[in-house]
Amino acid sequence: MVDVLGGRRLLTRDGAWVEAEEALQNKVVALYFAASWCAPSRDFTPLLCRFYAQLVAEARPPAPFAVVFVSADGSAREMLDFMRELHGAWLALPFHDPLRQELRTRYRITATPRLVVVKPSGEVITDKGRKQIREQGLACFQSWVEAASIFQNFSG
Repeated sequence: MVDVLGGRRLLTRDGAWVEAEEALQNKVVALYFAASWCAPSRDFTPLLCRFYAQLVAEARPPAPFAVVFVSADGSAREMLDFMRELHGAWLALPFHDPLRQELRTRYRITATPRLVVVKPSGEVITDKGRKQIREQGLACFQSWVEAASIFQNFSG
């Protein structure tokens, strides 16, 4: 994903900026296409938050995993409110970045929520991340790591 987001800055839910290359290097990246007005997004976001926390915040060492929120909200305010209300400590593409629409097109996003898990190159590992988390829990992460060809020795 560094190849796709290289040179961009991403936003934290606290409003801080981070460099995409630094934040995403050598990680499995899940692009989270969602919106605050979407009931299924509001339903899945807490589950994704727990999944992320178990892999990154609570695991030692933290898993090589990052979530990048790609908002389908109607305004930057709606996006930030949604992030502060329900999101985990993950990153977001800024609301006014034109790459938001490019990513929706590239990954054929026609409905939300959608969790697209990608390799560092941006190549899709799965576009069914939401379903896999619901059905397999943490077990799905190992297959994502193997498909991404990074940190092969992670065991979650």
